[in-house]
Amino acid sequence: MSHYDFKSQRLWVEQDIAERIAIPCDRAQANYLLNVLRMEEGDEMLIFNGRDGEWKVEVRPLGRKKCVLVPVEQLRPQPQELGSDLHYLFAPLKSARIDYMAQKAVEMGASQLRPVFTQHTQERRPKLDKMRVNVIEAAEQCGILAIPEVTEPVTLPKLLDGWEDNEDGRHIVFCDEGELGKDPLALLDTLRGEGEAVPPLALLIGPEGGFSVEERERLRGLSFVTPIPLGPRILRADTAAVAALAILQAVLGDWR
Repeated sequence: MSHYDFKSQRLWVEQDIAERIAIPCDRAQANYLLNVLRMEEGDEMLIFNGRDGEWKVEVRPLGRKKCVLVPVEQLRPQPQELGSDLHYLFAPLKSARIDYMAQKAVEMGASQLRPVFTQHTQERRPKLDKMRVNVIEAAEQCGILAIPEVTEPVTLPKLLDGWEDNEDGRHIVFCDEGELGKDPLALLDTLRGEGEAVPPLALLIGPEGGFSVEERERLRGLSFVTPIPLGPRILRADTAAVAALAILQAVLGDWR
């Protein structure tokens, strides 16, 4: 990332990307490029689609409401490996805060976002399409080449019932206010295997009211779950997400 272009505008596209094959912009993209950014013939920007790496393109307006993007050079190939493989499981929040949470989870390296309904969850089913828009915008702004997956909501009991059959060894770390006084770094260190190997991880953050007594007891009794504290202060759920993701990436993730 030391030579990454932080100044150029960046746009996610659905289409395949190949040199000199023009990509038509949809109406919203064309309006943004031509009327908001005031781009003109020959202006350059970056595009990516999560499959073909990052490309420099030239903007070619077709009137005031249409334009195409012409790829001229691949700047970064698509990584062969996934990179960060960290799932983020969260109780739905209010709209503005879930927008913030989705953006920050992407910035912090989450590869999948999944809403989980707990006993104290107060918000209704989140708008997944809006969440995907926030995920794409965060990836555009942060130089990320892969778009994290946004999956369908699930209840906590259903998630845990099928975990070992569906998640292929992924370990859950959940933020437990009952673990106060313990060192989260030391607790996470226990997850290392032979040769410093770390299992794929999922981070679980509860609702504003916390997990219920029954939920905490079940989580703490599962072999594929490790509870950690986040210090002596009470954090809002969206703040807890950023703090916990930072700890995981620093101790076991791609910050090491």
